[in-house]
Amino acid sequence: MLYDAIVVGGGFAGMSAALQIARARRNVLVIDSGQRRNRFASHAHGFLSRDGTPPGEIAEVAKNQLLAYPNVVWVEGKAVSAGGEQDTFEIRTEDGVTHSGRRVVLATGVSDSLPDVPGLAERWGRAVFHCPYCHGYELEIGTIGVLASHPMSIHQAEVVADWGSTILFTNGVIDPDAEQIASLGRRNVVIESTRVAEVVGDDADIRLEDGRVIELAGLFTVPKTQMTSAVAEDLGCEIGEGMTGPVITVDEMKKTSVDGVFACGDAARLSGNVALAVGDGAMAGAAAHQSLIFG
Repeated sequence: MLYDAIVVGGGFAGMSAALQIARARRNVLVIDSGQRRNRFASHAHGFLSRDGTPPGEIAEVAKNQLLAYPNVVWVEGKAVSAGGEQDTFEIRTEDGVTHSGRRVVLATGVSDSLPDVPGLAERWGRAVFHCPYCHGYELEIGTIGVLASHPMSIHQAEVVADWGSTILFTNGVIDPDAEQIASLGRRNVVIESTRVAEVVGDDADIRLEDGRVIELAGLFTVPKTQMTSAVAEDLGCEIGEGMTGPVITVDEMKKTSVDGVFACGDAARLSGNVALAVGDGAMAGAAAHQSLIFG
């Protein structure tokens, strides 16, 4: 079957894109591997009408609503390769099946690579976070740590300071200059230069190499990101370098450098959360539909 559009990735951005296309009464296929980026988080915040709801619950409701449209087909599996051009794209899944579509929307997402600190990964999404807008309020103005992993960790510490007394653990990764130290000081951020030995406790407390343990309400860090699929490269899409890793280059309508291919969500933006992913997907889906009309 030749679908009007194939959406690669069934997370929040992908489902939002597929919904727009389905409501335009076009046939749409969603290929999903089931690996949402925020699957480690117990609750999602900052999304109107669903603030504080487990992200898996939001995703389940969204999927059920999407599949209520008879022109939507959902395939569970990973897209492993792609080719073709506008009107004749082909996406092959890991089971060897090839799916054909006139347009493609890439919502493939990214995976996070955390600093190599013992105890950090086990607390990811529970007491260790990357987005204060998603998780900062729940820390109740307690002491918050920022574990340096990237030059932008300084910026992260300055922002996080609105959610509680903040300690920046430089951990040998960054060495703030005089101007940065002054800027951090204006935000009342404490700089701790002793290296981190491990993350301990239920609330991501920090044990330093000198034996001190610093109790925290929560810990933030900037993970490196990698795209979870090579499909964008297979199709010839331009890939740019974002702040934390590669991103698919798109214009304001979410169109990639390849005619007929659109991209949305974390794989095509510098940062994201549920609300931004849904908005991103809505734009990509509408743009993909209109390209079917206007070429």
